[in-house]
Amino acid sequence: MYPEPMIAPMRQELSRFGVAETRTAADVERAVKETPGTVMVIVNSVCGCAAGKMRPAVGMAMKHNVVPDKSITVFAGQDRDATEKARAYFVGYAPSSPSIGLLRDGKLVYMMERHQIETRDAASIAAELTSAFDKFCARSAVGGQ
Repeated sequence: MYPEPMIAPMRQELSRFGVAETRTAADVERAVKETPGTVMVIVNSVCGCAAGKMRPAVGMAMKHNVVPDKSITVFAGQDRDATEKARAYFVGYAPSSPSIGLLRDGKLVYMMERHQIETRDAASIAAELTSAFDKFCARSAVGGQ
């Protein structure tokens, strides 16, 4: 586990975009089960090469006019039970961090794995996310969120 002061800025980066932190398995399960519609589940990580692109990309994507009903994050290597619970929803995919899944009514409908993140820049990651939002999400952002 990493010292919390080291990862706090990485947590806050996603929080600034309206992504809720889920630090326990119960937090993840509650967010997924109590949210009708779509939930974006982000597995955050320390990895600078991939997560350093993923976090700004999420920020760009959250300004889109169509966004998930709820967005949550877990931190790999830190929030272990929460991360395991989040990954349990990523049926058919190996553990990957960072990664982003979209769940609709608790079922995985879209997945972006680390290998799809680390080779791209933030703008192209955001473009793929907004395309997934258009396809799988029904809610519009309020005021560009």
